[in-house]
Amino acid sequence: MRTPLLRFTLLVLLLLAALALAATTGSIRIGLPELTHGLLFGGSDKADIIKDLRLPRIFVSVMTGAALAVSGALLQAVVRNPLADAGVIGISAGASVFALLMIGLFPLLYYWLPLFAFVGGALAWLLVYALSWRSGLSPIRLVLVGIAVNASLTGIGQLLHAMGHSSMTSVNPVTATTFSQMTWDDVKVIVLYGAIGLALAFATSVWCNMLALQDRTARSLGLNVPRARLLVSAVAVLLAAAAASVGGLLAFVGLLVPPVARVAVGSDYKRLLPFAALAGALLVLLADTLGRTLLAPIEIPASVIMTVIGGPVLIFLLRKSERVHGH
Repeated sequence: MRTPLLRFTLLVLLLLAALALAATTGSIRIGLPELTHGLLFGGSDKADIIKDLRLPRIFVSVMTGAALAVSGALLQAVVRNPLADAGVIGISAGASVFALLMIGLFPLLYYWLPLFAFVGGALAWLLVYALSWRSGLSPIRLVLVGIAVNASLTGIGQLLHAMGHSSMTSVNPVTATTFSQMTWDDVKVIVLYGAIGLALAFATSVWCNMLALQDRTARSLGLNVPRARLLVSAVAVLLAAAAASVGGLLAFVGLLVPPVARVAVGSDYKRLLPFAALAGALLVLLADTLGRTLLAPIEIPASVIMTVIGGPVLIFLLRKSERVHGH
């Protein structure tokens, strides 16, 4: 127990350090004492600018990372597949396409964006699951079908964005790959839906542990396996939809973080999910901070950095999965 606690403590400290670094570095540099004083008592123009422009993107990137990491961990529990990730298998792309389409048709319903995204993500997940089923569910087949569905939906989303009228093209969060235009309204939306999704995810940790067992064993322990898979999948889709509707498309977070969490704190989802949330928040925050400072004033989207990192990791996990399953 002591080692997981130490690792949790270290992760929290790293996240706090990353938050301080992200808030004080960039085109406007400010010391942490001056920033803290300006935020609490006013009187600092730099602190006011950071409050309005930089802090919202920090909060959105943190919540996006936490939501995507936990979503990936839940999906991996549902299908017993370490390659499952909302960004890789098309859930995030489906959420973005459906939200973009609905807001284009009904622009006055902007604040229902996460719910539209949830419907789109759920439909994409059902499509991938149905196309992957052939006398059983092959982990490799699910990922390959998911990659194909993700590519198709991403293309459709880009087409809708290119052809859309003013109300459709103004929906920047759905198609954004950076956090540069986030506002406090975006923070409110993702905190609301993200907090609900994370709370539900933590509540399903016992089910996730049982889903890791064989179905027969889980049933003998009293678990309704189909219902548990459906509900856990719904929570995973909700988290991915909240992230996609506000933070945009960001792949590989749910692929990279859960394996690290398992090594750090073990496979018990009661510890794995909170650790994954913190680690995902740290990963996306660092990706966004690196993207806006590495080649400043040129900004590299966080999604580009995550893709560069995630591509090789996906190849490695695919090869490892092939050796395990014999495909």
